[in-house]
Amino acid sequence: MGEETDADVVGPVLPTTSTISEHQWKLDAVHEHDAVGYREYVEGLDIEVTDKEARRIRWKIDLIVLPIFLVTQALQFMDRTALNYANLFGYQTALGLKGQEFNYLSAIVYAGYFFGQYPCGWLVGRYPAQRVISVAIFLWGAMVLILTQCRTFSSALAVRFILGMFEAAVTPGLTLMTGFWWTRREIPLRQCIWYSSLGWGGIVGSYISMGISTLPASMTPERWELIFYILGSATCLWAFVVYFVLPDTPSNARFFNHRERIVAVKRVAGNETGIKNKAFNKQQAILAFYDPKTIILFISVFAAAIPNGVVNSFSTVIIRDMGFSTTMTTELKSVGDAVQIIALLIGGTITLNVPNSRLLTSTGANILCTVTAALTAYLPRSNTWGRLVSFWLVNAQSVGFTVSLTTISSNMAGYTHRSFASGLIFTAYCWGNFAGPFVVKESEAPDYKGATVGLLVGYSIKLGCHLALLAYMWLENRRRDRIYGPAHKDSSDEAGMQDKTEFENKDFRYVL
Repeated sequence: MGEETDADVVGPVLPTTSTISEHQWKLDAVHEHDAVGYREYVEGLDIEVTDKEARRIRWKIDLIVLPIFLVTQALQFMDRTALNYANLFGYQTALGLKGQEFNYLSAIVYAGYFFGQYPCGWLVGRYPAQRVISVAIFLWGAMVLILTQCRTFSSALAVRFILGMFEAAVTPGLTLMTGFWWTRREIPLRQCIWYSSLGWGGIVGSYISMGISTLPASMTPERWELIFYILGSATCLWAFVVYFVLPDTPSNARFFNHRERIVAVKRVAGNETGIKNKAFNKQQAILAFYDPKTIILFISVFAAAIPNGVVNSFSTVIIRDMGFSTTMTTELKSVGDAVQIIALLIGGTITLNVPNSRLLTSTGANILCTVTAALTAYLPRSNTWGRLVSFWLVNAQSVGFTVSLTTISSNMAGYTHRSFASGLIFTAYCWGNFAGPFVVKESEAPDYKGATVGLLVGYSIKLGCHLALLAYMWLENRRRDRIYGPAHKDSSDEAGMQDKTEFENKDFRYVL
């Protein structure tokens, strides 16, 4: 099975090539301009790295790159789900929405996300990722500000669609970039930390809404407009931070000196998946469509995204209709967001310290959210607090989704293969979230039985898919050991840096 020890990545490693001519042959064998970080990788073959030096490099990355990822993801989540809060302050009345028009407004952002992710993914691969992402951040922040001027369903629908197109650069882009910066062992915890921003964003959004709820309803601008003004302005300002501070890859990070860049690249070369390749590889793109991991994750993410769309867009409505005031609703929603943060940090810590525990950890979280979804659906309405606590615990589902993202960054090699697989998986995410709001029907208030049963079905399917993924990768590791013998780590690192897929690299082993 795949190893996750730091010694495999950063410890004193005997060089596999030791002469200038051999190093030059490696550079000639790979198109250096396309294979990002390959020159630094070759320079680092003869360098011995102490644990102290490796830790110092990791701390720099954790203190500079990780907070940028976290804040960016939090802003994206708050901007995308701002309707959830605006809905508490008369947004539907202000726009004169009828029937399921609010559901369409909630869902349409994911249609834009779908159409935007492929051009955004190409741009992230071809150009410096931080520049693509920062421009996208500024433009979607502008869309949030423009929402304050929309007074008709059609205008708001168009702006929300464009908002989704620009947001499509972020989560897929950060998922790919996570593999640029951290080792296989480190990725799950870091991914859980920056993805916990959904919980932090939910808490911040709840308290912004709670503060706004104390303002008079007759104020100008209207209270729902104030939400968009605050979030849109913060997002536009943050875009400049990302543009000027976040580097694309370790090989061009300005906060590293030359040796530190080499060491940072050497660390992630041990992931066996390479860093980034600017050249498009048609064979790898086709491979993404029939890779069993992609297919399993596609089904899993689609099934889980439907209830995710319910929770993101209607959690305030569902909690309010349990019998709580508007102010109390925002406070109670923040508890669910806190559960999400805690679950992600616990899951990330387990996967960091227990080798090959990723899919077992996600399975535990999947069982929890499946059981609590069943309780939310079938507990009697009179058991208000039992239903509420169950609804809070459903937020543990984010652990499973984050593990899906770590499978992309840790267990898929070949940059085009990895980016196309990411695109397919986020396609499932988009259309599942698009369908989610339509599971919520006003006619079923206050129980919303269809929505809560949807949670149960979606999480049950995700649970089965993650068990299938665990079985596939475990059996494939066993098959490779039987046919090819023990994996050769140095050869596997080299294959990864040469942009070989895990199917071409016979020394590649999946981390479970």
